[in-house]
Amino acid sequence: MTSQIIYNGDLRTTATHLQSGTGIETDAPTDNQGKGERFSPTDLVVTALGTCMITTMAIKARTMDIKLDGTRLDVTKIMVSDPRRIGKIIVQVFLPSDLNLDDKQKEILERTGRYCPVERTLHPDVELDITFNW
Repeated sequence: MTSQIIYNGDLRTTATHLQSGTGIETDAPTDNQGKGERFSPTDLVVTALGTCMITTMAIKARTMDIKLDGTRLDVTKIMVSDPRRIGKIIVQVFLPSDLNLDDKQKEILERTGRYCPVERTLHPDVELDITFNW
């Protein structure tokens, strides 16, 4: 088992990662009857994409003797209705300005990020707008 989720009432949950014991609380978003005081479940989906992208890129970068420390990802979720779902995810990747990589290295890292396990899991109807800023 990966995690355990408890519904706390008032549209909130607590999820516990069983291996580490760390937790995450969720709240329904304000546009769907919640307070919006925590990540919503769909916020976690788009956040998972961003964290998966940079993690897989960092794993690949390690094999290339490249450090991606300080890389920032700005992730935006756009919801659609009928049915209510994530319609588009915008990811802006800002890599450290002091990285001195050639085009081939950049291509390898971008491809690695674009094909991370979370990206491969998303439904093809979810539009992805991913930009790498070198």
